[in-house]
Amino acid sequence: MAASLLMTVACNNKNGKYDASGTFEADEVVVSTLATGKILSLNVEEGSVLAKDSVVGHIDPTGLSLQKEEVEATIESLGQQTANVEPQVKMLQDQLKVQESQLANLSHERTRIENLIKQDAATGKQLDDINAQIDVVKKQMTVTQQQVNVQKSNIGTQNRGILSQGKPLEKKAAQIEDLLDKTHIRNPIHGTVITKYAEEGETITSGKALYKIADLSVMTLRAYITGTQLSQVKLGQQVKVLVDDGADKYKELPGQITWISDKAEFTPKTIQTKDERANLVYAMKVKVKNDGYLKIGMYGEVQFK
Repeated sequence: MAASLLMTVACNNKNGKYDASGTFEADEVVVSTLATGKILSLNVEEGSVLAKDSVVGHIDPTGLSLQKEEVEATIESLGQQTANVEPQVKMLQDQLKVQESQLANLSHERTRIENLIKQDAATGKQLDDINAQIDVVKKQMTVTQQQVNVQKSNIGTQNRGILSQGKPLEKKAAQIEDLLDKTHIRNPIHGTVITKYAEEGETITSGKALYKIADLSVMTLRAYITGTQLSQVKLGQQVKVLVDDGADKYKELPGQITWISDKAEFTPKTIQTKDERANLVYAMKVKVKNDGYLKIGMYGEVQFK
């Protein structure tokens, strides 16, 4: 199948029988570090092919790891600063039980006095006294219950204030974790390394360029056409792309027009057009599958079908 795509055309095509010409380029990506520190490893060499999302190097994470441990230790210490409400509440609840027992005894005694009064065996003063004692115990019980509620509320408010400090610390820990993840250098696209800018052992800052990579499996021929040729081309159009194959031959590859400029520009000095008298031309891009023969900067010509 490759043989059918890379056909050799007659040498008379070499004598100007093309509609547009230009040079091949690729979509290049400059990969930069997202972390600051010493490069522990960078498994990248010019010309090597890297898979997308593969880890190709590491930045020293020691400083960030220590920061995360410090934040996590602070979060853990918050729990130790909180107060336990149970002992205070239990003491008050025990006191409340004693008061409930006293109230029960006094109520029983009041019933006994009321029965004695019916038999003229007790006085009204005795009943008044017992009722007064009952009122005192009830008030004591009310105060004790209020103390229980106050203890729960105060300690709960205090604990919430302490624990509320944990939310910002958790977010800070998450941010540090994200920075730790960025110490792994991940390759963003499948492609071939074109240029390497950094080496192992260097100390770099965030944003420093590490290497340049491009997907060379599909190349782009940036060619130029005159205004009179605009009516002959359209997006998605299939075309023939011709590249040198010896002194008087071409290799022919299929291409597809993927972009046509809507603005005219002056003819680049390095580009010849079909009408050399044209001062203004329009740029267009032709995508071409690359079997390894095409190189960035290589000259190519286009024939419209």
